[in-house]
Amino acid sequence: MKNLTAAERVAIARHPQRPNITDYIDGLFTDFFEMKGDRLCREDPAILGGVALYHDRPVTVIGTRKGKTAEESIRCNFGMPGPEGYRKALRLMRQAEKFRRPVLTFVDTSGAYPGLEAEARGQGEAIARNLYEMSRLTVPVITVITGEGNSGGALALAVADRVLMLENAVYAILSPEGFASILWKDAARHEEACGLMKLTAPDLLALGVTDDLIPEPEGGAHLAPARTIREVDRALSRHLAALLKESGPNLAAKRYLKFRKMGVSQSKEAAPPREEP
Repeated sequence: MKNLTAAERVAIARHPQRPNITDYIDGLFTDFFEMKGDRLCREDPAILGGVALYHDRPVTVIGTRKGKTAEESIRCNFGMPGPEGYRKALRLMRQAEKFRRPVLTFVDTSGAYPGLEAEARGQGEAIARNLYEMSRLTVPVITVITGEGNSGGALALAVADRVLMLENAVYAILSPEGFASILWKDAARHEEACGLMKLTAPDLLALGVTDDLIPEPEGGAHLAPARTIREVDRALSRHLAALLKESGPNLAAKRYLKFRKMGVSQSKEAAPPREEP
């Protein structure tokens, strides 16, 4: 599907019947045991997480959860986590570190919940804490962007050694509607914004923001979910096998450098350091 526009890929990424975190858990893992709550406030159903076996290896699985029906979407707050969801995710990642389990995250969210009550309960701090703690993990971390990956709400689960994207997934600092509203004061120009934002999987792979592109069936993942899950399995297996060969400190050091280098031009990298006057 190389001829699709960025706006068309956004529409496919948002399709309500795309495989979601529960589909990937059912298709990729065995013996999944869900773990709930942040141990501080409450359970957030917008993030699903727990322990499972992946090809007989214990792993920690965490993903943002959207519903496929109106009732599911309302219960999961349309996949927009609050601070409790991010704190739950961090609790599971710390546990994975303790027991030396790889962390696999699946991202499909329009962003963190922007409501006043979420901000009052520490939304910004919760996201920032995840960014900080994920950068220091000494176990392999792989993120798969399966649909939308917008804003800090997505990045809070994506400070990973490998960031993989489905072919029609999108990953950006905010939604195209938000981008158009800020730049032109007109959300109706969101399709134009899609073309400027470089948010598609091919764009981000070329820019070095992501590490691999996972092919989708013609028309999108929702038309052949089982085939899509098999492709995700192949990519996960390949990248996890490579990361398991690395030592913990080396993983953390390389992950740090990976994110520090993003957005730095080659010419700037090659320039010698300036001497102090």
